[in-house]
Amino acid sequence: MMFKIASAAALVSSVAAHMAMNEPCPRFSPNCATQPKLPAGQSYNHNVKDPIAYDGPVFMSDVPWPQPVASWTAGQPVTVRFQADGAAHGGGHCQFAISYDNGKTAAIVHKVMKHCFFNNPLDSNNAEVLKYTFTLPADVPASSNAQFIWIWTNAVGDRELYTGISDITIANSGGSKSYTGKSAIYPNHAGYDTIPAFNGDYTTGL
Repeated sequence: MMFKIASAAALVSSVAAHMAMNEPCPRFSPNCATQPKLPAGQSYNHNVKDPIAYDGPVFMSDVPWPQPVASWTAGQPVTVRFQADGAAHGGGHCQFAISYDNGKTAAIVHKVMKHCFFNNPLDSNNAEVLKYTFTLPADVPASSNAQFIWIWTNAVGDRELYTGISDITIANSGGSKSYTGKSAIYPNHAGYDTIPAFNGDYTTGL
């Protein structure tokens, strides 16, 4: 399904270590190289690698960082990095999306399907790829209060959902007011399809 997203102005627990984003720094990870000061009443999330509860919110926090953790520019390359000490569960599907309403809606700006964290099919927990660089679409609107979202559907293991949400700014000198892309989905979560273990078929869920 295609989804049109616009800026706010235009709209007037598991014990195993899994994968986690650490750039741009997700809310309220203690594992990033740098992060803003915590908002009042908040504490660091030491469980950023845990899967999301099946019938809970799709993000671990709906409270933003008090300052953005990255400043991106439409039409320019951006880089997303992941922690090196997580279990990659044979890869799977990764969605990268942008939101302007604190994650209530999100449009995909990049995807790495089948073998996220790997170069080829590999039933391994040891990630080969910890960084993805892609070009942010030229028509994503400017905003001082946008969110970048990562969503992972693991290939191997329990059927779980992993996400991260980061607070960013976006510059766009072209004046775009909206971006149309596929709507982000949250497999293996209440209200969405369950994607079974791939069992070697990396087209599962596509």
